[in-house]
Amino acid sequence: MAETGKLSGKASRGCIHIYCGDGKGKTTAALGLALRAAGRGKKVVIARFLKNDDSGEVRALKGVPGIRVIPCEKAFGFFRFMTEEEKKEAGEYYEALFFRAWEEAAESECRLLILDEILAACNHRLVSERQLIRQLETKPPGLEVVLTGRDPWGELLDLADYVSEIKKRKHPYDQGLEAREGIEY
Repeated sequence: MAETGKLSGKASRGCIHIYCGDGKGKTTAALGLALRAAGRGKKVVIARFLKNDDSGEVRALKGVPGIRVIPCEKAFGFFRFMTEEEKKEAGEYYEALFFRAWEEAAESECRLLILDEILAACNHRLVSERQLIRQLETKPPGLEVVLTGRDPWGELLDLADYVSEIKKRKHPYDQGLEAREGIEY
C-alpha cells in the first residue's frame, strides 16, 4: 500500500520549498527549479536579497523566456560590515523588494516565485519574518514559492512542504581560496 501524505491528490496545489543549510548549492538548486519550470512554459519571478546582480546566473537567466529576475538596484555589502544607518536603508530597500516580488508574481500570473536569501534577510531583520509567514499563508493556490538561506525557524519549517538542507563538509574557502567567477558567482 502506497504511503499518502498531505499532498495526495492535489498535484496542482502550489507548494512551499526551503533550500537551507551552510553548504554551497542552495541558490543553484532554486535556479534549477526555475529552469525546469520555464522549460515547461511556466512563468517565474526571482528576487535576490543580500546579493548584487554581478553573477553568472543572473546574466544567463535574463535570456531565458518566462523568467523575470527583478534587478538588484542597490548593493549594501556584507551585513556584518554595515553601519546602523546602512542596515536601516537596507531594511527599507529589501522590504520594498519583498513586496515588489509578490506583486510581480501576482500581476504576471507566475507559477514559481523564488526569494533567494530571504532567510538571511529575515534573520538580519531586514525583512519581517511575520510578513513572510503572512504572505505564504495567503499565497495564490497554484503558486510555488522557494525560499533559500540559512537557519529557517520553526513556524516557517512547519509551513513548508519541502525542506532540503545542504550541509557543508568541505569548501575551498576554508583553505583561503576566494570566491571564483563562474563557480561561486
